[in-house]
Amino acid sequence: MSTYGTLFRVTTYGESHCASVGAIIDGCPPGLELSAADIQVQLTRRRPGQSNLTTPRDEKDLVHLQSGLERGVTLGTPIALLVKNEDQRPHDYSETDLYPRPSHADYTYLEKYGIKASSGGGRSSARETIGRVAAGAIAEKYLKIAYGIEIVAFVSSVGKVHLPSTVAPPSLVPTDNDEDNDDAQDALSEDFRKLIATITREEVDKFPTRCPHHETSERMTKRIIRAKDAQDSIGGTVTCVIRNVPSGLGEPVFDKFEATLGHAMLSIPATKSFEIGSGFRGTEVPGSRHNDPFIRRGDGRLGTATNWSGGVQGGITNGEDIYFRIGFKSPATISQAQQTAQYDGTPGSLAARGRHDPCVVPRAVPIVEAMAAIVVMDQLLIQNSRKTAASLLPAITTLPPTMVMPPANAKSMVL
Repeated sequence: MSTYGTLFRVTTYGESHCASVGAIIDGCPPGLELSAADIQVQLTRRRPGQSNLTTPRDEKDLVHLQSGLERGVTLGTPIALLVKNEDQRPHDYSETDLYPRPSHADYTYLEKYGIKASSGGGRSSARETIGRVAAGAIAEKYLKIAYGIEIVAFVSSVGKVHLPSTVAPPSLVPTDNDEDNDDAQDALSEDFRKLIATITREEVDKFPTRCPHHETSERMTKRIIRAKDAQDSIGGTVTCVIRNVPSGLGEPVFDKFEATLGHAMLSIPATKSFEIGSGFRGTEVPGSRHNDPFIRRGDGRLGTATNWSGGVQGGITNGEDIYFRIGFKSPATISQAQQTAQYDGTPGSLAARGRHDPCVVPRAVPIVEAMAAIVVMDQLLIQNSRKTAASLLPAITTLPPTMVMPPANAKSMVL
């Protein structure tokens, strides 16, 4: 479906080559000062044509607010917004009248609906994510003002080029020498811990690849250009950190925090994998190494000495930094000729035209941030509604102390 969220609900609309794309956001709290400029920042980071590493499609992606605010203040009613499509070239897609693009959504959309958009990928196009990014910018402004929450994503790999400090992937074929060795290297290097604690969007945006490491960014650039020159494409990963999230968010058992986060991330076009905290690397480490011991913070609340959990335990946030990684496949639409088949099964060769990203991860960064903001916003509103409802009841004095939160830690909870 095209709607995400329970209390903060985002509905996106539009196809690649229709008149406009956009969103309706329902559940934004009233009284938030909001302008088009607040939203435009993230849309501009997402827009095509930013460098020779992205599609040359020339879209300004200027947002037009339609409803839900007056004199720059949200009313608490649905916010409608749109962005006009201005640089469509439907004639570039005549080949797809006969051929479904390999690994694209042409065939599956036709199978599902019995009809498909004639050009540009229709609803499966990354143009759809404009509504998500706009909605995420609104959520993020509220989260920053109300809770000081910070969300920063960055490119952590392109092809086989990895940011040195990112989580090491597990060995696919363990050797006889190390499969019984439990003294495993930490999943989080000291450099990575420092990176997720301090990285800013300004640092990320210094590099066209959005990888905040000069040498690695240059190698990533060369890898993307190599794919582009070969009329090919390449995939990569995006890592994201969410800081200052209150403890207590998440709705066990089916809507655990990491479950909703994974749902949101894997709904982004071209995603193929999601891991949170130590991820797959954590499966190689015994519990005695992987457990995060509790400590008493300076403000009296509990924290953890390590953070292999990635800020989530039992499906509920624990107040530590939340960090996760998403894998994006190599873009399906390439200009290199591919042996495939037409819709009727006739073998043939397809060399797709059109303007496409040779690698999506540099432009995926603000999309990941937006979906993270939408998830946190929705979970905060749910938890706050529960706490507000409970606060209206008379105090319970009959429970043993082991069943309630000690007063020193009460301030770590939402509200």
